[in-house]
Amino acid sequence: MTHPGEQTEDITEAYYRGLMHACGYRGVDLDKPQIAVVNSFTDVNPGHVTLRDLASRVKEGIWAAGGSPGEFNVPAPCDGMANSGPGGHYLLPQRDLIAGSIEAMVRAHSFKGLVMMASCDKIIPGMVMAAIRLNLPTLFITAGAMLPYRLKDRTVCTSDLKEAIGKRRSGEIDDETFQLWQEHFCASAGTCSMMGTANTMGCFLEATGLAPFGSATMLAFDGAKVRQARNVGERIVTLVKEERRIGDFLTKSNLENGIKYISASGGSTNGVLHLLAFAHLMGAGFDVEHFDRVQRTVPVVGKYKPSSNYNVDDYHEAGGVPTLLNSIKDHLDLDVPMAMGGTLRDAIAKAPVPDGDVIRTAAKPLDPDGAYGILRGSLAPNGCVVKKSGMDPKMYMHRGPAVVFNSEEEVRHFMLEREIKPGSVLVVRYEGPKGAPGMRELSIPAAMLVGMGLHTSVAMVTDGRFSGATRGPCVGHIAPEAWEGGPLAYVEDGDLIEIDVLANRIDLLVPEEEMRRRMANPPARPEHPAHGVLAAYRDRVSGADTGAVWI
Repeated sequence: MTHPGEQTEDITEAYYRGLMHACGYRGVDLDKPQIAVVNSFTDVNPGHVTLRDLASRVKEGIWAAGGSPGEFNVPAPCDGMANSGPGGHYLLPQRDLIAGSIEAMVRAHSFKGLVMMASCDKIIPGMVMAAIRLNLPTLFITAGAMLPYRLKDRTVCTSDLKEAIGKRRSGEIDDETFQLWQEHFCASAGTCSMMGTANTMGCFLEATGLAPFGSATMLAFDGAKVRQARNVGERIVTLVKEERRIGDFLTKSNLENGIKYISASGGSTNGVLHLLAFAHLMGAGFDVEHFDRVQRTVPVVGKYKPSSNYNVDDYHEAGGVPTLLNSIKDHLDLDVPMAMGGTLRDAIAKAPVPDGDVIRTAAKPLDPDGAYGILRGSLAPNGCVVKKSGMDPKMYMHRGPAVVFNSEEEVRHFMLEREIKPGSVLVVRYEGPKGAPGMRELSIPAAMLVGMGLHTSVAMVTDGRFSGATRGPCVGHIAPEAWEGGPLAYVEDGDLIEIDVLANRIDLLVPEEEMRRRMANPPARPEHPAHGVLAAYRDRVSGADTGAVWI
């Protein structure tokens, strides 16, 4: 019984409801579960251009299932456009800024569930980090893949365009051809049709059941994408009503499934960085050595551009993520629940069988023990990462003299104007999380090596990052970084560096006495200015070996 003066609902909600009425919501709409549609649409990123329209399909599904959607946006820089030069400083920091902005908006408006809409390199990881912190019912959907371009007798995509810079530098192609390729290789909106960081992370979402199968690998303009978006909208309302949070699905066991998936599919080395960040926020107790132990338990059963001639559309047509998971099912926890419904066992039960070519069987793998080499040694006491599935096996063991650079600009300038001697080890330092700052990606110098035909004789070593579009002997994430006084800071031109991928070693072959002499007189740091956001980032960011977590 209600007594005089008592209220059956919190009357202070009137202010919230009144302002929502001003946005066009009816009273009946505000009585439904409020679902955030977190969109990263932008006009200047091909992987996100289509998300403006796709969001309306997600909202249709939410309305249909009895929810009330509310859309807001976050930044979405394109790594391909910004990762070379000054813009590259801001990419990895954006991951944590995106996570923080989502957390703040969702908490401020008290949304009950989330649909995250993203496609590209730092945006998906930032959204996952926010979802882990918020621990609300959450689903993801990506835009889908870019149309690959047919060039005479082969199919090409964005990673081929990066390597074309090296071909132009070596004179293999002329200016007219170079211009033609620029205009055609990125043939449509969508995520670059290679196993770069964007598709590594998009497929990780599929493998862990946080996004529907096919979300990342289908072409962006496939009609199935519209139907998929509506399904996601309807499903999130069910999860909210059942109070099933992301923490019920993204467990330690499922994260390990995700690690095994990206290793088995030859994913980007950036995936190592991001999954370590997830593990840190989850309190899973993972470090880079644990990551290595997990990833080495699975065979590599798929390699995609730039590590093979197959693009993401080929992967999709061959069965995509569920078929690859089925191939390595004996290595997975099949009883983990999937946010899209059922268990992993249920989800892959009807997957097409591997064709033995685009997707191999576990019995006939491309590599028997994972895609990555997690190396340690006197040059990287806290570890570093190389994508061995993207290397020519004859470079698994390499010893050569160091050619030292203190920034990406220095090495790029050198590569354009000077001769690189076969056998060298290009050392690019002060590009770590603090040193750059922002841990820039050296994908263009790495691609230039390939285009110049040097990836089978020259190695590159850095405390910065590489891309999923990188192939060749490119060792990144050296920790501790040079800015923090790691051994990389003391390397001099001509020092011998030995890389032994199969032994998981990377060593600076300088006598201990000489190293003690050098370390007694630390070199001055180079001028790497950090203002505003970058100054705050440098002050607080952790090392690459723990995921470079800032906020």
